[in-house]
Amino acid sequence: MPPEHALREAHPTERAVGIEHYVSDADGIGGRLRESPDDFRVRELEAFDAEPLDADTGSYPELVVRATLRDWDTNDFARRLSDALGVSRERVSWAGTKDKRAVTTQLFTVRGVDAADLPEVRGADIEALGRAGRSLSFGDLAGNAFEIRVADAVDDAPERVAAAVRDLRAFAGEAEGADGEETDAANLPVDATVGVPNYFGQQRFGSRRPVTHVVGLAVARDDPREAVRLYAGNPAETEPDDTRAARDRVDAAFGVDDAVADESVAAEGAAADAERSAADGTGDGDWGACLDAIPGKLRFERSMVHRLSDRDVDPDAPPDHEDWWHALEAVPSNLQRLFVNAAQSFLFNRTVSKRLRRGIPFDRPVAGDVVCFADADAPGELYAPDADRLQRVDADRVDVVSRHCERGRAFVTAPLVGTETELGDGEPGAIEREVLADAGIEPGDFALPGEFDSRGTRRAILLRTDLNVTFEAGDPRFAFALPSGSYATVLLREFTKRGPLDL
Repeated sequence: MPPEHALREAHPTERAVGIEHYVSDADGIGGRLRESPDDFRVRELEAFDAEPLDADTGSYPELVVRATLRDWDTNDFARRLSDALGVSRERVSWAGTKDKRAVTTQLFTVRGVDAADLPEVRGADIEALGRAGRSLSFGDLAGNAFEIRVADAVDDAPERVAAAVRDLRAFAGEAEGADGEETDAANLPVDATVGVPNYFGQQRFGSRRPVTHVVGLAVARDDPREAVRLYAGNPAETEPDDTRAARDRVDAAFGVDDAVADESVAAEGAAADAERSAADGTGDGDWGACLDAIPGKLRFERSMVHRLSDRDVDPDAPPDHEDWWHALEAVPSNLQRLFVNAAQSFLFNRTVSKRLRRGIPFDRPVAGDVVCFADADAPGELYAPDADRLQRVDADRVDVVSRHCERGRAFVTAPLVGTETELGDGEPGAIEREVLADAGIEPGDFALPGEFDSRGTRRAILLRTDLNVTFEAGDPRFAFALPSGSYATVLLREFTKRGPLDL
């Protein structure tokens, strides 16, 4: 096995989801995000065209609006808008869900209404743009442009930002001074092309209780009993007392074996909570007592346990029994898919971390890699990959493909494992197989019932962006754009060096 490189270790909360290292060894600037909504601005970069407002409503039934929202969760705003219009919430669509504590600008489509019907909504500026023949969907989001202020940064933040930028330029394959200027605190503002590992951020797994991936891994291992327990039981230290007590009661109904914990953790690459146990079927099966204990705010957990109670499921029923699948399917279909997607994301993060430790480049391929080509239709401010256009790289093609990567025309990838995923060759392929073996997972394991089934794909491992950093009253403001599916916090963590719950 090749030697591993010494890297700065990530925060324990990040390591639990496969984010194991930092690229930059520069000290962090500390600080806090979202001190006010104005500190976190997001503007969608759409790939969606609208017809004029006076277009025929029969052919173009969807009204296209642009909304700038202050301190609004996207789902809550859609509900408020539909209520004000007197229409079903199902007639409001959007491309990307945004966090509440921010100022966000994004498109919505509303079926069967006119521009004159648009209401005034507190904290929202709504502008009618035109009409469309179909509603917005996730595929219409090309990316997002961010402007983010980090409040209460350390006094020498300019020096630390400059040091981190130098590291991130090198990681992106950019030569220092290539634009005629060195990156240091004397040359502010900073304008540089930087790169970081394209990790799935903490939000993918749950910030305070990151369990979606371990639920998904249990699903892929054909163990729906453990999947239900991990979601409905399995208390986390960060939860309120009543929630922890309820989850403890669920664990008692299942019965858990503490001796399995170490084995379970090792199988997941030491990414899970070291105190987690596994269901062993020795519990009391008193699902009614569980329902008495579970607070109403845990509605999905209650839905699962209701199904166990309705069928009086024996906790000693085989781990893959249909009754466990029935309980797991009590949650909405999008959450069922999220479980599997989070498991795939965790395995991707671990693959990226292992490649990082091995010192294999991210900005260019080595023999055995699989690359994808750039999305030719993406807005010019994005370095956007198209994961549907893949090519294997053998030793004879490394130099040619490296030049494509250098020009932003191609990206090295790693798998989001599913039934149709083809793994790489050479050392990259060996890493991919090691990660799967550590987790006890094979691509064919994702041939699952209903919404859990996944064919898989591949994802670029390098997240590249043109970064601008300015300072206001000692606090840095970062401006950059990322393709859809990538996380702003994955870039910012390289500068702050703080845990996800501390920001």
